[in-house]
Amino acid sequence: MIVLTRHNDTRFALNDDLIETIEECPDTTIKLTNGKIYIVAETLAEVLDKIIEVRQKSVSNVYFGAEIKR
Repeated sequence: MIVLTRHNDTRFALNDDLIETIEECPDTTIKLTNGKIYIVAETLAEVLDKIIEVRQKSVSNVYFGAEIKR
């Protein structure tokens, strides 16, 4: 899950596995595989950075978790 901000400054968590497309025109619009659309304050690059960060942490936890159990 990534935390994003709506234009009214409310924050929400979004399951990044459901993202189908992200567009900037000029607002950042995220379309999910279930058809829902979210318009967020973050730029496309910021959303991508958040996705990368979450996925790196996930992979890191799996890898280091396995190392600790040995």
